[in-house]
Amino acid sequence: MSDSAPSVASEPVAPVADLPSGEPIPPPSAAGALEPITSANEKKQQPSPAALTKALYASDAFLARLNKCLSTPTGIDTVLLLLCYTSKFAGSILGVLSRSILQRSLREWLAVIAGAVPPGATTAVVVDSKTAAAVAPAAARALVHAKRLNALSTLLSEARTMTRLWALVGMYFWGKGIFAKAVAVWRAKRSNSSISEKEQEQLPSTTETAISLLQFSLCVALQVLENGAYLSSKGVLGWQPARIGKAYLWSARFWAAYVGIEIGRSLALEPKEKWKEDSWKGNLAKNLAWAPLTVHWSSEKGLVSEMVVGLLGSIPGLVQMRELWASTA
Repeated sequence: MSDSAPSVASEPVAPVADLPSGEPIPPPSAAGALEPITSANEKKQQPSPAALTKALYASDAFLARLNKCLSTPTGIDTVLLLLCYTSKFAGSILGVLSRSILQRSLREWLAVIAGAVPPGATTAVVVDSKTAAAVAPAAARALVHAKRLNALSTLLSEARTMTRLWALVGMYFWGKGIFAKAVAVWRAKRSNSSISEKEQEQLPSTTETAISLLQFSLCVALQVLENGAYLSSKGVLGWQPARIGKAYLWSARFWAAYVGIEIGRSLALEPKEKWKEDSWKGNLAKNLAWAPLTVHWSSEKGLVSEMVVGLLGSIPGLVQMRELWASTA
């Protein structure tokens, strides 16, 4: 970070949300820029006005950049994705550790940590009364925080599911572009003479077009199933619980197929020159993290623990958040 305070953005930024009255939040203006703060009764140990001003400028710049991240549906979903899985991962770790502490006797736990005796053996380690009184309440508090983090993760996951209810609208335009390219490829093959070499090079190959159509079909199918299952779980539609469960399973299976195809496409069809680009590496890392998770959700009994789900799900969140944050610089 440079010594100079970052400049405050003067361009209007789209508001994150509206006021309770329904009016939009006024965008920041030049008149609202932060001014240096001085105090007449400063104490010697208090931060200097320059340091305080720099901190305020940094906070203002951070919030302005975060506001840009949250000004688009994709940005909101990226932030929710990161918070959803990192909170699940943190909650799982706290839950496992706190339950382990509470389930073991304090004497055995301290003896195992110290390496005095193997797990399960009896010991006569003398424990200080203050230590004994502090460890159990701390573990209980950690368990409470673990439950709260897991509740936050569940809430954010449902929020993401709700925002995807209208994802089919965006998929319509995605499919429209794919079909337009498919028609162009078909016409090019029928009349090679009417299309220049430059135009032919810009058109996707038949294989790429077929893969795009297949991925589009998988995404539409998984989104229809997810929407139907979610709305039925809330009483909006009339699907029975058994049908809701199957819909979620097949939605995850279609997603797993999409992820597998995307990994194969990145490795087989993308030019090796692109393999050095950050965008290619990020896309591959995200799909490699999603692959085991989609298989896990495709199984009726599941394959991995909630901690592993949180860990793997945090990888796409971190990658997408890094890309989003860089785009708002």
